Amino acid sequence: MGFEMRIINSRFSIFVYKGNSMNIQPILETEHVVLQPLAVGDFEDLYAVASDPAIWAQHPNQDRWKKDVFANFFQGAIQSLGAFKIVDKVSGEILGCTRFYDYEEQANRILIGYTFYAVKCWGKGINHAVKSKMLDYAFQYVEQVHFHVGAGNIRSQIAMERLGASKVGEQEVTYFGEQPKLNFVYEISKVNWRS
Repeated sequence: MGFEMRIINSRFSIFVYKGNSMNIQPILETEHVVLQPLAVGDFEDLYAVASDPAIWAQHPNQDRWKKDVFANFFQGAIQSLGAFKIVDKVSGEILGCTRFYDYEEQANRILIGYTFYAVKCWGKGINHAVKSKMLDYAFQYVEQVHFHVGAGNIRSQIAMERLGASKVGEQEVTYFGEQPKLNFVYEISKVNWRS
């Protein structure tokens, strides 16, 4: 970071501040959905999606379909300042949620996760498109992106592999206000993305 001199013409130049810090809650769009910053007023619409127990069947916290448990998850999402609602561009319907988190500018790394979709979205390529858009954006700022995936969440592990992520470790992860759960850590590096 610092100042960069830009020459406008032979007689005039300006100095422009060149910041390098990542905005972890931009508006991102794919062909079919838009990722918009999650707001407090989105709780009921997002809970309407999250209240389906099938979404959480393989997740480390299988009770997240319950309103009080989901309220805790939602509070953590809002406080993260990196959470998105995933909105269908045509209908305006909220389809799910995801987020950027644990941005480490010095380590040149960020995590993507806390993602869920309505069951009707499964197998339609939405997750792959959303994660691809998030990765394209993140790699403008970092060299590595990590993902925490529940040890028993086979569906998400397969999705990570299809995205090109490699399992690089295991970690006990304490979700906001919850007990620690075993997660697999997946990684995609900038040099390997889209290569």
